[in-house]
Amino acid sequence: MRVTLKEVAAKAGVSRSAVSRTFTEGASISDKTRKKVLRAAEALGYRPNVLASSLTTRRTKLIGLVADNFRNPIFLVVFDLFTRLIQERGFRPLLVNLSGETEPESSVRMLMQYSVDGVIVASSTLPTSFAVAFRKAGLPVVHSFGRYSGESHTHVVGVDNAYCGELAAHTLYERGYERIGFLGGPKGATSTVDRIRGFDSVVRPRDPNYACSFAKAYSYDAGHEEMLRLIAQGDLAEAYLCGDDVVAIGAMSALAKAGLKVPDDVGIMGINDMDMAGWRGIRLTTIRQPFPEIIAASVDLVQSLIKDPEATPETRLLPCEVVHRDTLKSG
Repeated sequence: MRVTLKEVAAKAGVSRSAVSRTFTEGASISDKTRKKVLRAAEALGYRPNVLASSLTTRRTKLIGLVADNFRNPIFLVVFDLFTRLIQERGFRPLLVNLSGETEPESSVRMLMQYSVDGVIVASSTLPTSFAVAFRKAGLPVVHSFGRYSGESHTHVVGVDNAYCGELAAHTLYERGYERIGFLGGPKGATSTVDRIRGFDSVVRPRDPNYACSFAKAYSYDAGHEEMLRLIAQGDLAEAYLCGDDVVAIGAMSALAKAGLKVPDDVGIMGINDMDMAGWRGIRLTTIRQPFPEIIAASVDLVQSLIKDPEATPETRLLPCEVVHRDTLKSG
């Protein structure tokens, strides 16, 4: 049977309120009493009831982890890193799937019903309106992989996607390509909008009519389908920046299906540097996002917001870099 707080108090020779204060973060208790309670709890195998203590502290220790692209393999890494770190910090993740959602109201209601202590929006495709709606509801919120803008309405951690587009364009030109193209993710995704903005700023002055198209999703199938369409249309660019690694790998499979070789016939570049990008037989040149650093900064920020919900919103942009492999010619 479950050991009760009353039994621990009796064994330690203290009041039940002393036991409660021992296991309540920030509560006042002497070191001597705390040690007596902890010894008794260890001897009896007592574990505090987190749900019960939340009634006293008004803290559930729940962090809402919100995302919308569960089919992309990169999110297996993202969720693994997030959930482990959230748990290591003494919180529990509440995973929320917003795939297909266009308005934030229902997700705000759900997170309020669970009385989460904070929210992390882990998505580069959800519009900023979701994070803003959580903040207006009084929830401490951080938009991880969120959109950088000159005026922050919520806390944002990620990379400068416009800079990623610029970096990719410069890299393709440095490798000797003259006609380069953009094969982005979903046209309306904020990450796509920003990446093409950076790419366009470098390419358009040299090639006003450069090839630009979009996959329907950040997925293998969408990248495959869009590259097949481009092949059928004819007049391929010499190299493409793809919306992410999964889109890039889908595009590579389409080129192989058409009898075209990468990088001999067409160069391909991705974004993210997911594990699969380095696999033998793929060896994708890509732009690495520092996922562990982004996730650690996001958890740090949401913890600080829980303590100080009125903190001024800030944006933390972390550096990205090109990882050179085998899908671009040597230049």
